Amino acid sequence: MGNRIYFDNGSTSWPKAPGVAEAMSELLVKGAFNINRGNYEGAYEVESLVLDTREQLSRLFRAQDSKRVLFSPGITYSLNTFIKGFLKSGDHVIVTGIEHNAVMRPLRQMEREGVTCDVARTDTEGEVLPEDVERLVRPNTKAVIVSHASNVCGTVIPIEEIGDICRRHHLFFVVDTAQSAGTLEVDMQKCGIDFLSFTGHKGLLGPQGIGGFLISEELDSQMLPFVAGGTGSQSDSFDMPTQLPDKYESGTMNLPGIIGVHAALSYIENVGVSEIHRKKMELTGYFIEKVKELTDIRIVGKQGVYGRTAVVSLDFERTDNAVAAFTLESDYGIMTRVGLHCAPLAHRSLCTYPQGTVRFAFSTANTKEEIDICVEGLKTLYR
Repeated sequence: MGNRIYFDNGSTSWPKAPGVAEAMSELLVKGAFNINRGNYEGAYEVESLVLDTREQLSRLFRAQDSKRVLFSPGITYSLNTFIKGFLKSGDHVIVTGIEHNAVMRPLRQMEREGVTCDVARTDTEGEVLPEDVERLVRPNTKAVIVSHASNVCGTVIPIEEIGDICRRHHLFFVVDTAQSAGTLEVDMQKCGIDFLSFTGHKGLLGPQGIGGFLISEELDSQMLPFVAGGTGSQSDSFDMPTQLPDKYESGTMNLPGIIGVHAALSYIENVGVSEIHRKKMELTGYFIEKVKELTDIRIVGKQGVYGRTAVVSLDFERTDNAVAAFTLESDYGIMTRVGLHCAPLAHRSLCTYPQGTVRFAFSTANTKEEIDICVEGLKTLYR
Protein backbone atom coordinates (compact mmCIF):
# COMPACT_ATOMS: atom_id res chain seq x y z
CA MET A 1 0.00 0.00 0.00
CA GLY A 2 3.06 2.26 -0.22
CA ASN A 3 2.74 5.35 1.97
CA ARG A 4 -0.96 4.86 2.58
CA ILE A 5 -2.21 4.55 6.17
CA TYR A 6 -5.15 2.26 6.90
CA PHE A 7 -7.40 3.45 9.73
CA ASP A 8 -10.60 1.71 8.58
CA ASN A 9 -10.40 -1.52 10.58
CA GLY A 10 -13.98 -1.02 11.74
CA SER A 11 -15.05 -1.84 8.18
CA THR A 12 -12.66 -4.72 7.69
CA SER A 13 -9.27 -5.59 9.14
CA TRP A 14 -6.09 -5.05 7.16
CA PRO A 15 -3.58 -6.55 7.09
CA LYS A 16 -5.08 -9.96 7.76
CA ALA A 17 -3.48 -12.31 10.26
CA PRO A 18 -0.25 -14.01 9.17
CA GLY A 19 -0.95 -17.23 7.29
CA VAL A 20 -4.52 -16.43 6.23
CA ALA A 21 -3.83 -15.88 2.52
CA GLU A 22 -1.44 -18.85 2.37
CA ALA A 23 -3.95 -21.21 4.00
CA MET A 24 -6.73 -20.18 1.62
CA SER A 25 -4.44 -20.45 -1.39
CA GLU A 26 -3.25 -23.89 -0.37
CA LEU A 27 -6.83 -25.14 -0.13
CA LEU A 28 -7.73 -23.77 -3.56
CA VAL A 29 -4.56 -25.07 -5.20
CA LYS A 30 -4.20 -28.48 -3.55
CA GLY A 31 -7.81 -29.55 -3.11
CA ALA A 32 -10.88 -27.42 -2.51
CA PHE A 33 -13.01 -30.52 -1.93
CA ASN A 34 -16.59 -30.25 -0.73
CA ILE A 35 -17.33 -31.62 2.72
CA ASN A 36 -20.42 -33.69 3.56
CA ARG A 37 -20.51 -34.70 -0.12
CA GLY A 38 -17.20 -36.21 -1.14
CA ASN A 39 -16.44 -39.62 0.36
CA TYR A 40 -12.67 -39.57 -0.08
CA GLU A 41 -9.58 -38.67 1.89
CA GLY A 42 -9.20 -35.10 0.64
CA ALA A 43 -12.76 -34.20 1.62
CA TYR A 44 -12.29 -35.73 5.06
CA GLU A 45 -9.12 -33.66 5.58
CA VAL A 46 -11.00 -30.44 4.81
CA GLU A 47 -13.85 -31.53 7.07
CA SER A 48 -11.35 -32.01 9.87
CA LEU A 49 -10.13 -28.42 9.43
CA VAL A 50 -13.72 -27.17 9.56
CA LEU A 51 -14.26 -29.07 12.80
CA ASP A 52 -11.04 -27.60 14.20
CA THR A 53 -12.34 -24.12 13.36
CA ARG A 54 -15.62 -24.82 15.17
CA GLU A 55 -13.62 -25.86 18.21
CA GLN A 56 -11.47 -22.72 18.03
CA LEU A 57 -14.60 -20.54 18.00
CA SER A 58 -16.12 -22.59 20.81
CA ARG A 59 -13.03 -21.90 22.92
CA LEU A 60 -12.95 -18.23 21.97
CA PHE A 61 -16.54 -17.61 23.03
CA ARG A 62 -16.68 -20.19 25.85
CA ALA A 63 -19.51 -22.16 24.21
CA GLN A 64 -21.09 -25.34 25.54
CA ASP A 65 -20.24 -27.47 22.53
CA SER A 66 -18.48 -26.95 19.19
CA LYS A 67 -21.46 -28.44 17.32
CA ARG A 68 -23.32 -25.27 18.36
CA VAL A 69 -20.96 -23.21 16.21
CA LEU A 70 -22.66 -22.55 12.86
CA PHE A 71 -21.17 -20.91 9.79
CA SER A 72 -22.91 -18.36 7.57
CA PRO A 73 -21.93 -15.86 4.85
CA GLY A 74 -21.57 -13.16 7.51
CA ILE A 75 -22.91 -11.51 10.62
CA THR A 76 -25.81 -9.77 8.85
CA TYR A 77 -26.96 -13.15 7.57
CA SER A 78 -26.62 -14.57 11.08
CA LEU A 79 -28.72 -11.83 12.68
CA ASN A 80 -31.39 -12.32 10.02
CA THR A 81 -31.34 -16.02 10.85
CA PHE A 82 -32.45 -15.23 14.39
CA ILE A 83 -34.79 -12.34 13.65
CA LYS A 84 -36.64 -14.11 10.84
CA GLY A 85 -36.28 -17.65 12.10
CA PHE A 86 -37.52 -17.06 15.64
CA LEU A 87 -39.68 -13.94 15.96
CA LYS A 88 -43.36 -14.06 14.99
CA SER A 89 -46.46 -11.89 15.11
CA GLY A 90 -47.15 -10.50 18.58
CA ASP A 91 -43.55 -10.80 19.77
CA HIS A 92 -41.71 -7.85 21.30
CA VAL A 93 -37.94 -7.27 21.34
CA ILE A 94 -35.67 -4.74 23.02
CA VAL A 95 -32.60 -3.20 21.35
CA THR A 96 -30.15 -0.46 22.28
CA GLY A 97 -29.62 2.91 20.65
CA ILE A 98 -26.29 1.90 19.08
CA GLU A 99 -27.63 -0.88 16.87
CA HIS A 100 -26.45 -1.36 13.30
CA ASN A 101 -28.83 -1.69 10.36
CA ALA A 102 -27.99 -5.41 10.34
CA VAL A 103 -30.45 -5.49 13.25
CA MET A 104 -32.73 -2.55 12.54
CA ARG A 105 -33.58 -3.29 8.91
CA PRO A 106 -34.71 -6.89 9.43
CA LEU A 107 -36.65 -5.74 12.49
CA ARG A 108 -38.34 -3.09 10.35
CA GLN A 109 -39.30 -5.83 7.90
CA MET A 110 -40.67 -7.93 10.75
CA GLU A 111 -42.83 -5.02 11.92
CA ARG A 112 -45.02 -5.84 8.93
CA GLU A 113 -45.42 -9.32 10.40
CA GLY A 114 -46.60 -7.95 13.74
CA VAL A 115 -43.29 -7.84 15.64
CA THR A 116 -42.74 -4.76 17.84
CA CYS A 117 -39.51 -3.22 19.10
CA ASP A 118 -38.43 -0.76 21.79
CA VAL A 119 -35.08 1.05 22.01
CA ALA A 120 -33.42 1.27 25.42
CA ARG A 121 -32.33 4.76 26.39
CA THR A 122 -28.81 5.43 25.10
CA ASP A 123 -26.87 8.56 26.03
CA THR A 124 -24.59 10.73 23.92
CA GLU A 125 -21.56 8.63 24.90
CA GLY A 126 -23.26 5.48 23.65
CA GLU A 127 -23.82 4.22 27.21
CA VAL A 128 -26.76 1.94 28.00
CA LEU A 129 -27.79 1.28 31.58
CA PRO A 130 -29.06 -2.25 32.31
CA GLU A 131 -31.99 -0.87 34.29
CA ASP A 132 -33.17 1.03 31.21
CA VAL A 133 -33.27 -2.27 29.34
CA GLU A 134 -35.18 -3.98 32.15
CA ARG A 135 -37.68 -1.12 32.29
CA LEU A 136 -38.86 -2.01 28.76
CA VAL A 137 -39.64 -5.69 29.44
CA ARG A 138 -43.27 -6.59 28.67
CA PRO A 139 -45.25 -9.81 29.03
CA ASN A 140 -44.77 -10.49 25.29
CA THR A 141 -41.04 -9.63 25.22
CA LYS A 142 -39.13 -12.53 23.70
CA ALA A 143 -35.57 -11.28 23.30
CA VAL A 144 -33.01 -8.56 23.87
CA ILE A 145 -30.64 -7.80 20.98
CA VAL A 146 -27.50 -5.77 21.66
CA SER A 147 -24.37 -4.80 19.82
CA HIS A 148 -21.49 -5.56 22.19
CA ALA A 149 -19.57 -2.50 21.02
CA SER A 150 -20.62 0.45 18.89
CA ASN A 151 -19.27 0.56 15.34
CA VAL A 152 -19.57 4.36 15.48
CA CYS A 153 -17.98 5.44 18.78
CA GLY A 154 -16.55 2.20 20.24
CA THR A 155 -18.58 2.23 23.47
CA VAL A 156 -18.87 -1.22 25.06
CA ILE A 157 -22.28 -2.37 26.31
CA PRO A 158 -22.49 -4.23 29.69
CA ILE A 159 -23.55 -7.60 28.29
CA GLU A 160 -23.00 -9.54 31.52
CA GLU A 161 -25.49 -7.38 33.42
CA ILE A 162 -28.00 -7.39 30.55
CA GLY A 163 -27.61 -11.16 30.27
CA ASP A 164 -28.55 -11.46 33.94
CA ILE A 165 -31.72 -9.46 33.27
CA CYS A 166 -32.58 -11.81 30.40
CA ARG A 167 -32.13 -14.86 32.62
CA ARG A 168 -34.36 -13.43 35.34
CA HIS A 169 -37.10 -12.58 32.87
CA HIS A 170 -36.70 -15.75 30.77
CA LEU A 171 -35.75 -13.82 27.63
CA PHE A 172 -33.41 -14.90 24.88
CA PHE A 173 -30.23 -12.82 24.73
CA VAL A 174 -28.75 -12.02 21.31
CA VAL A 175 -25.32 -10.37 21.02
CA ASP A 176 -23.75 -8.85 17.91
CA THR A 177 -19.95 -9.15 18.26
CA ALA A 178 -19.03 -7.50 14.95
CA GLN A 179 -16.80 -4.95 16.70
CA SER A 180 -15.71 -6.99 19.71
CA ALA A 181 -14.85 -10.55 18.61
CA GLY A 182 -11.08 -11.00 18.72
CA THR A 183 -10.68 -7.72 20.62
CA LEU A 184 -12.67 -8.23 23.83
CA GLU A 185 -13.09 -11.38 25.88
CA VAL A 186 -16.62 -12.77 25.40
CA ASP A 187 -17.89 -15.58 27.65
CA MET A 188 -21.14 -16.97 26.29
CA GLN A 189 -21.91 -18.93 29.45
CA LYS A 190 -21.03 -16.20 31.93
CA CYS A 191 -23.07 -13.61 30.05
CA GLY A 192 -26.04 -15.90 29.43
CA ILE A 193 -25.90 -15.42 25.66
CA ASP A 194 -28.31 -17.56 23.64
CA PHE A 195 -27.32 -16.33 20.18
CA LEU A 196 -23.86 -14.91 19.53
CA SER A 197 -23.28 -13.63 16.00
CA PHE A 198 -19.76 -13.09 14.65
CA THR A 199 -17.98 -12.08 11.49
CA GLY A 200 -14.63 -13.41 10.33
CA HIS A 201 -13.19 -10.34 8.63
CA LYS A 202 -12.95 -7.69 11.36
CA GLY A 203 -11.37 -8.37 14.76
CA LEU A 204 -10.95 -12.05 13.90
CA LEU A 205 -8.54 -10.94 11.13
CA GLY A 206 -9.88 -13.36 8.51
CA PRO A 207 -11.36 -12.91 5.03
CA GLN A 208 -14.66 -11.32 4.04
CA GLY A 209 -17.71 -13.43 3.23
CA ILE A 210 -17.58 -15.73 6.25
CA GLY A 211 -19.20 -15.46 9.66
CA GLY A 212 -21.62 -17.39 11.77
CA PHE A 213 -23.32 -17.75 15.11
CA LEU A 214 -23.36 -19.82 18.26
CA ILE A 215 -26.71 -20.92 19.65
CA SER A 216 -27.96 -22.25 22.97
CA GLU A 217 -29.79 -25.55 23.18
CA GLU A 218 -33.01 -23.91 24.39
CA LEU A 219 -33.12 -21.34 21.59
CA ASP A 220 -32.25 -23.94 18.96
CA SER A 221 -35.25 -26.02 20.03
CA GLN A 222 -37.54 -23.06 19.23
CA MET A 223 -35.93 -21.66 16.08
CA LEU A 224 -36.43 -22.60 12.44
CA PRO A 225 -33.65 -22.40 9.84
CA PHE A 226 -33.81 -19.21 7.79
CA VAL A 227 -32.67 -21.05 4.64
CA ALA A 228 -33.42 -24.64 3.61
CA GLY A 229 -31.63 -26.85 1.12
CA GLY A 230 -29.12 -29.62 0.66
CA THR A 231 -26.85 -30.47 3.56
CA GLY A 232 -25.31 -33.72 2.40
CA SER A 233 -27.24 -35.53 5.15
CA GLN A 234 -30.67 -37.19 5.21
CA SER A 235 -30.83 -36.74 1.46
CA ASP A 236 -33.87 -39.02 1.22
CA SER A 237 -36.07 -36.41 2.94
CA PHE A 238 -37.62 -33.11 1.86
CA ASP A 239 -37.47 -31.98 5.49
CA MET A 240 -34.48 -30.17 6.93
CA PRO A 241 -32.34 -32.14 9.40
CA THR A 242 -32.90 -31.18 13.01
CA GLN A 243 -29.39 -32.00 14.24
CA LEU A 244 -26.60 -29.45 14.43
CA PRO A 245 -24.80 -28.14 12.51
CA ASP A 246 -26.76 -29.39 9.47
CA LYS A 247 -29.98 -27.64 10.52
CA TYR A 248 -28.56 -24.18 9.73
CA GLU A 249 -25.92 -24.94 7.09
CA SER A 250 -27.71 -25.54 3.79
CA GLY A 251 -25.78 -25.42 0.55
CA THR A 252 -22.08 -25.44 -0.17
CA MET A 253 -20.12 -23.77 2.61
CA ASN A 254 -17.50 -21.07 2.09
CA LEU A 255 -14.63 -23.44 2.76
CA PRO A 256 -11.82 -21.07 1.71
CA GLY A 257 -13.30 -18.51 4.11
CA ILE A 258 -13.50 -21.01 6.97
CA ILE A 259 -9.92 -22.12 6.37
CA GLY A 260 -8.85 -18.47 6.39
CA VAL A 261 -10.62 -17.94 9.73
CA HIS A 262 -8.93 -21.10 11.03
CA ALA A 263 -5.50 -19.60 10.30
CA ALA A 264 -6.52 -16.24 11.81
CA LEU A 265 -7.84 -17.86 15.00
CA SER A 266 -4.60 -19.80 15.37
CA TYR A 267 -2.77 -16.47 15.33
CA ILE A 268 -5.18 -14.91 17.84
CA GLU A 269 -4.86 -17.90 20.18
CA ASN A 270 -1.10 -17.58 20.04
CA VAL A 271 -1.00 -13.82 20.71
CA GLY A 272 -3.98 -13.66 23.08
CA VAL A 273 -7.11 -11.49 22.93
CA SER A 274 -6.05 -9.47 25.97
CA GLU A 275 -2.71 -8.58 24.39
CA ILE A 276 -4.38 -7.59 21.12
CA HIS A 277 -6.78 -5.38 23.07
CA ARG A 278 -3.93 -3.81 25.04
CA LYS A 279 -2.02 -2.84 21.91
CA LYS A 280 -5.09 -1.40 20.22
CA MET A 281 -6.06 0.66 23.24
CA GLU A 282 -2.54 2.02 23.62
CA LEU A 283 -2.83 3.45 20.11
CA THR A 284 -6.39 4.63 20.74
CA GLY A 285 -5.40 6.48 23.90
CA TYR A 286 -2.48 8.11 22.10
CA PHE A 287 -4.78 9.27 19.29
CA ILE A 288 -7.45 10.62 21.65
CA GLU A 289 -4.96 12.65 23.69
CA LYS A 290 -3.46 14.17 20.53
CA VAL A 291 -6.89 15.09 19.13
CA LYS A 292 -7.91 16.70 22.42
CA GLU A 293 -5.18 19.29 21.82
CA LEU A 294 -6.90 20.43 18.61
CA THR A 295 -9.74 22.92 18.37
CA ASP A 296 -12.98 22.64 16.39
CA ILE A 297 -12.79 18.83 16.28
CA ARG A 298 -15.18 16.96 18.55
CA ILE A 299 -14.50 13.46 19.79
CA VAL A 300 -17.84 11.66 19.66
CA GLY A 301 -18.74 9.48 22.64
CA LYS A 302 -16.29 8.62 25.39
CA GLN A 303 -13.33 10.93 25.87
CA GLY A 304 -10.95 8.27 27.22
CA VAL A 305 -10.01 4.63 26.69
CA TYR A 306 -12.08 3.06 29.47
CA GLY A 307 -15.16 1.13 28.33
CA ARG A 308 -14.48 1.36 24.63
CA THR A 309 -12.83 -0.39 21.68
CA ALA A 310 -10.29 1.04 19.23
CA VAL A 311 -12.96 2.93 17.25
CA VAL A 312 -12.97 6.74 17.44
CA SER A 313 -15.35 9.06 15.59
CA LEU A 314 -14.63 12.74 15.00
CA ASP A 315 -17.06 15.50 14.08
CA PHE A 316 -15.42 18.46 12.32
CA GLU A 317 -17.16 21.63 13.41
CA ARG A 318 -15.73 24.06 10.81
CA THR A 319 -15.25 21.66 7.89
CA ASP A 320 -17.66 19.24 6.27
CA ASN A 321 -16.85 15.73 7.49
CA ALA A 322 -16.72 14.36 3.95
CA VAL A 323 -14.26 17.09 2.93
CA ALA A 324 -12.11 16.30 5.96
CA ALA A 325 -12.02 12.60 5.11
CA PHE A 326 -11.24 13.32 1.45
CA THR A 327 -8.42 15.70 2.37
CA LEU A 328 -6.85 13.19 4.77
CA GLU A 329 -6.88 10.56 2.04
CA SER A 330 -5.80 12.75 -0.89
CA ASP A 331 -3.06 14.68 0.93
CA TYR A 332 -1.84 12.15 3.50
CA GLY A 333 -2.98 8.74 2.25
CA ILE A 334 -5.04 8.21 5.42
CA MET A 335 -8.00 5.90 4.88
CA THR A 336 -11.00 6.37 7.17
CA ARG A 337 -14.76 5.95 6.84
CA VAL A 338 -17.07 8.95 6.69
CA GLY A 339 -20.87 9.08 6.94
CA LEU A 340 -23.50 7.27 8.98
CA HIS A 341 -21.73 3.87 9.05
CA CYS A 342 -24.95 1.88 8.39
CA ALA A 343 -26.04 2.92 11.88
CA PRO A 344 -28.45 5.89 11.75
CA LEU A 345 -29.96 4.88 15.10
CA ALA A 346 -26.54 5.16 16.74
CA HIS A 347 -25.89 8.53 15.16
CA ARG A 348 -29.23 9.82 16.44
CA SER A 349 -28.27 8.66 19.95
CA LEU A 350 -24.87 10.33 19.66
CA CYS A 351 -26.33 13.57 18.21
CA THR A 352 -24.34 13.21 15.00
CA TYR A 353 -27.31 12.74 12.68
CA PRO A 354 -27.55 13.62 9.82
CA GLN A 355 -23.96 14.86 9.32
CA GLY A 356 -22.35 11.62 10.48
CA THR A 357 -18.70 11.43 11.52
CA VAL A 358 -15.24 10.54 10.29
CA ARG A 359 -14.35 7.20 11.89
CA PHE A 360 -10.84 6.02 12.76
CA ALA A 361 -10.44 2.36 13.74
CA PHE A 362 -7.03 1.01 14.69
CA SER A 363 -5.36 -2.40 14.58
CA THR A 364 -2.19 -3.76 16.14
CA ALA A 365 -0.50 -3.22 12.76
CA ASN A 366 -0.84 0.55 13.12
CA THR A 367 1.83 2.68 14.76
CA LYS A 368 2.15 5.90 16.76
CA GLU A 369 4.15 7.32 13.85
CA GLU A 370 1.10 6.86 11.61
CA ILE A 371 -1.06 8.60 14.20
CA ASP A 372 1.41 11.50 14.33
CA ILE A 373 1.10 11.89 10.55
CA CYS A 374 -2.67 11.84 10.89
CA VAL A 375 -2.65 14.50 13.61
CA GLU A 376 -0.51 16.75 11.44
CA GLY A 377 -3.08 16.29 8.70
CA LEU A 378 -5.86 17.24 11.09
CA LYS A 379 -4.00 20.39 12.06
CA THR A 380 -3.68 21.51 8.42
CA LEU A 381 -7.43 21.29 7.87
CA TYR A 382 -7.90 24.63 9.66
CA ARG A 383 -4.74 26.44 8.60
